[in-house]
Amino acid sequence: MPKLKAVQLSPEVNRALAENKAVVALESAIIAHGMPFPRNVETALALEDTVRENGAVPATIALLQGRLKAGLSPQEIAYLGKKGPAVHKVSKRDLPVLAAGGEDGATTVAATMIIAFMAGIEFFCTGGIGGVHRGGAQSMDFSADLEQLAQTPVLVVCSGAKSILDLGLTLEYLETKGVPVLGYQTRELPAFYTRKSGFKLEYCLHRPEEIAAVWAEKKAMALPGGVVVANPIPPESALDPDYMEQGIARALQKAAQLGLQGKEVTPFLLAQMGEITKGKSLEANIKLVLNNAKLAAQIAVASQTLT
Repeated sequence: MPKLKAVQLSPEVNRALAENKAVVALESAIIAHGMPFPRNVETALALEDTVRENGAVPATIALLQGRLKAGLSPQEIAYLGKKGPAVHKVSKRDLPVLAAGGEDGATTVAATMIIAFMAGIEFFCTGGIGGVHRGGAQSMDFSADLEQLAQTPVLVVCSGAKSILDLGLTLEYLETKGVPVLGYQTRELPAFYTRKSGFKLEYCLHRPEEIAAVWAEKKAMALPGGVVVANPIPPESALDPDYMEQGIARALQKAAQLGLQGKEVTPFLLAQMGEITKGKSLEANIKLVLNNAKLAAQIAVASQTLT
C-alpha cells in the first residue's frame, strides 16, 4: 500500500482528534466561490464559532500551497476570501494536480470529504450537496459529490441538494448507491433555499442522538459510503418555492446562452439567484449553513457518547 499524503492539521484540530473530541469539517468553496467578500469571510468565521458554541471543534478544509489542510487560521480564511474566484475550485479530480503544482484550492463537498476522511474527521457541514444537473439524463452532468458520498465514510449535514439541480434524480442516484438520506424533523427533501421540494424521504429522525446512533450502526456494519442528513432551512429564512423556481429557470437559460459547462455553472447560477432575489438568496444561504453547522456539531457531540 502506498503511504497516504499527510493532512496538515491546525494545533486545535490536532489536539481535538488526539483527545477523541468532536470535530466538524467545513468546506472552503463557500469562502472563495459561494459568497462575495467580505461576507464570505464573516460567514466562515461565524460557522466556526457556531460549531464551537455547540461543543465541537471546527476544521475548515482547503488546499494551500499544495498542502492538504484541516483547520485554517483566521488569516488563511481571510486570504481565501479576498482571492475569491481566483482560487481554484477543487473537486476530487483536481486534488493531485494542484497538490503537485503547489497551488491553492477551495474544496468542494467531494474534496472536503476526502481530506476529512484522511484526517480522521467523520462529520461535515455544508450548505447543499451537488447532484444531478437539470437535463442530466441527457448530458450525464453529475456532481462528483454523489460518487464521493457513495465511497467515503463521512456524515454530511446539508439543506438537501442545491435547488438549481434535478432533485428527484439526485435522490434516486443516492438511493441506488445505498447512501441513507435522513430527514431531520422532515419527511420531505429540502431544496436549499426552501423547505419544500415535493420529494418524500423514507426516514425522518427528530434528535441528533438518533442520527448519531444510525451513524454508529453503519460503521459497525462496515458499510461503505457516507450518510446525508437533510436539514431544512429555518422557516423564518426560507424563500418562496414558486418564486425561486421561476428565477432558477431564467438563470439556467442565461447559463445555456453563455455556453457555461461543468464547474462554471453552479457559481454562476448562485450569483444570478443573488441578483434575481436582490440579495435574499445570499442571506438565506448564510442562515441555512449556520443552522447546519449547529446540527452537525450536535451530532458529532452525541456520537462521542456512543464510542
